[in-house]
Amino acid sequence: MVVVPGMLCDASLWSDVAFPEGHAVQHVALRRPDVGALADDVLSAVDGPFVLVGLSLGAVVGFEALRRAPERIAGMCVMATNAAAPRPEQRVLWRELDDLVAAGRFAEVVERTLPDMFPDRRWSSEDAERYRRMAQAVGADAARAQLAAQPTREDAVATLHSARCPSVVLSGSRDTLCPPAFHRTIAEALPHARLRELPDAGHLVPWQRPDAVGAALRELVAAVAAA
Repeated sequence: MVVVPGMLCDASLWSDVAFPEGHAVQHVALRRPDVGALADDVLSAVDGPFVLVGLSLGAVVGFEALRRAPERIAGMCVMATNAAAPRPEQRVLWRELDDLVAAGRFAEVVERTLPDMFPDRRWSSEDAERYRRMAQAVGADAARAQLAAQPTREDAVATLHSARCPSVVLSGSRDTLCPPAFHRTIAEALPHARLRELPDAGHLVPWQRPDAVGAALRELVAAVAAA
């Protein structure tokens, strides 16, 4: 099982999730400025077929890995993501954030991204501190690489139509960054997908609904074993 986090996230994103027993988990960090290169990192993380788990940018990287080597992806669980090409306003935002990091103002980038991580843009002080710790652990250099990678993403819907593996798509019902409609599009494109909308979850689904994520992964590995 290869697990890929989102922007400004690391392996601690998944620390509350009980992964299926008997399945080795390999975490991949996002440290290269191109979605294609990041997809190659995913594909080189393990030998042979694997189950791919991705959140947000990590899922986008997973879509590219699927396009490059569909025979390697035995199953896929994606969440809090978007399969569409970047919108003009997103490109503008990513440039603005990169300029801030380049100017030594990484902490401001963390604060600007924080609201969209939580249900309906509401959070507790504990939630905020946990996110800040994770983002600071990722660091400014990796953040700049991720911001450079974001505009290199492409529309992945055609790739999803060609998928042949079992898939689970998870959506937070209160995710303001990647709302449920994005996930319906993804699930409709994947031939063998199950869509789960998680009540009261925002963007950081593994923190906000870890039990549901664990259950979805167990469901997925069972489907892969039965395929």
